[in-house]
Amino acid sequence: MKRSVLTIFAAALTLVAADDPWTKVQELKSGTDLRIQKRGVPQPILAQMDEANEDRILVVIKSEQVSILKEQIDRLDARPKSGSKMVKETKTTTSGPGNPSAADQRIGGGPPGPSGSTSTGVTFGSKPDFETIYRRPIAPPKK
Repeated sequence: MKRSVLTIFAAALTLVAADDPWTKVQELKSGTDLRIQKRGVPQPILAQMDEANEDRILVVIKSEQVSILKEQIDRLDARPKSGSKMVKETKTTTSGPGNPSAADQRIGGGPPGPSGSTSTGVTFGSKPDFETIYRRPIAPPKK
């Protein structure tokens, strides 16, 4: 009997832990970009994740490590890590001697030979937008 009660209790604890949104915060990797909305502060804090435990989060703000209590956080947004931000594109065109472009025609009337051109461009992608990871649960009304 005791064994089944303990099994049910352990399963219930697992379900409660799975529903806790703070576990997503604890799973964030160090260096993740964060936007933290503290209770009573109109401007959000931009920081980088260091580590988190059950009741606080350690973040880096302008090379200074700061601890913020879980109760002080109304909302926490994280920017997902993206792949390569730089994209290189190369385009090559060639034309044969029988069909030269106007730019390839030679002065002096000689027959033009084969020609070609290559252009390379680099574009930088923007960072992905923040996604809400944690929102402080609304407290039940007081009686």
